[in-house]
Amino acid sequence: MTTWQPVLLANVNRPNSEKITTYLAHGGYEALRKTLKMSPDQVIAEVKASGLRGRGGAGFPTGAKWGFIPKDAPVKYLAVNTDEGEPGTFKDRLIVERDPHAILEGVIIASYAVGAHRAFVYIRGEFFLGVKRWIKAIADAYQYGFLGKNILESGFDLDVSLHRGAGAYICGEETAMIESLEGKRGEPRLKPPYPAQAGIWGQPTVVQNCETLVNIPHIIGRGAAWFASIGTEQSRGPKIFCVSGHVNRPGNYELPLGTPLREIIYEHAGGVRMGRSVKAVIPGGASTPFLTADKLDVPMAFETLAAAGSALGTGAVVVMDETTDMVEVARRVMSFYVHESCGRCVPCRLGGHNMLHELDIIASGQGKRANLARLEALTRGIPGITFCPLGTGMCEPVASGLKLFRSEFEERVS
Repeated sequence: MTTWQPVLLANVNRPNSEKITTYLAHGGYEALRKTLKMSPDQVIAEVKASGLRGRGGAGFPTGAKWGFIPKDAPVKYLAVNTDEGEPGTFKDRLIVERDPHAILEGVIIASYAVGAHRAFVYIRGEFFLGVKRWIKAIADAYQYGFLGKNILESGFDLDVSLHRGAGAYICGEETAMIESLEGKRGEPRLKPPYPAQAGIWGQPTVVQNCETLVNIPHIIGRGAAWFASIGTEQSRGPKIFCVSGHVNRPGNYELPLGTPLREIIYEHAGGVRMGRSVKAVIPGGASTPFLTADKLDVPMAFETLAAAGSALGTGAVVVMDETTDMVEVARRVMSFYVHESCGRCVPCRLGGHNMLHELDIIASGQGKRANLARLEALTRGIPGITFCPLGTGMCEPVASGLKLFRSEFEERVS
């Protein structure tokens, strides 16, 4: 069993953990003080050397993303993505509600590194407590001199404000989030240009997930070498795994990247309920392909999960036991994505409805082999041709379900 003392979640169970006084009492904002004595280029170099990859799902190298921001741009922005909507994912919500200053310190350091003097926090509309915690944290940071003009007498200025979404899953996609921030309908933009070139109101913008930002103060405070020593060759640092489904102790578990899936389920989440066995696992959120019980020894890292035929995604581990109906799982997941599609592009808008229609028929036991054939054709035809990854993501669980649990689908269409 991995012995790991939480770093990212070290504060969440302390009394009054959301308060700035608690954060300061445990070393909060010391990394910011260190940052302001460094040059922006030095900060970016440290983040690059750490090997930190984005924790929002895509896993893009964070330091490289910061390096894409044009140095000579007169206006630059930073946007914080708190629109956590991936089914099975609840890590950002925990941090926002119980340790918001950990994110905010990362926001300030990142803004300093890229030269942004304005940052926007975008939060999912249903996170009512999170909204209150963000508002209070930002107000306290101004009061203590960590935001506003001439922060800690460094000459650096930064203003931060909070903006609520209306509960649309698609706004977790960075360009759809930017559209929503600008007051428009939340729809993805065609890329390129990427936000680093043209983001909020056409200005260069860094978009970062909350968990990614929580790592930044530790990288600066403890050093890139410390961070890079954790995890695997291509997946550095600690990761928060959200474990749910048929386990005895669902919850958030912070562990080094590369921790085996079996250890996460059995040692940390208490094993499968009622002593049953694992049938399937979603390893990285509902848009990642299923894994079967023979893959439980796979290390939970970007490269190893890709080799196993799935993806790390957000690190949301959903465990399903032997009683699970995999046809119904595919149908429910598809129902979610059809509801949450923005409807902008035809493959997602119509393809999703057609897939759900076929799954409804198959799940009811009234299906024929023609329904199964049409469903398979749709899973092959939609991925890669939509405006954003939602089209691909909604096909992954269905395609992997058909591949790994085909007998269950065929039983319904006999």
